[in-house]
Amino acid sequence: MLELDKETFEQEVLQAKDTVLVDFFSHACEPCMALMPTMQAFSEKYGDKLKFTKLDIAKARRMAISQKILGIPVVAIYKDGGKLKELVKDDCTPENVEKMILEYINN
Repeated sequence: MLELDKETFEQEVLQAKDTVLVDFFSHACEPCMALMPTMQAFSEKYGDKLKFTKLDIAKARRMAISQKILGIPVVAIYKDGGKLKELVKDDCTPENVEKMILEYINN
């Protein structure tokens, strides 16, 4: 799982031609930290079909705001630089995240 920062987000996500999953998180966010092992497992399971990345919004606040990330956790799918779908806060369950991953790798 590739850790992004404000310098690499644009190149790795917004300029990417493939489908990219971004886990927007903060170390101070308990639900984010609880989800992290699951996200790592999904990265290992589906990483050959989908690019997995994560962005610590505490280190890239302006970037997060520019992507309309107002609360966390947020797991979003991007393709060709555009956000296609996102799960926010309570919707970021392992089941919902895996369902969203499968939706985009099976297309």
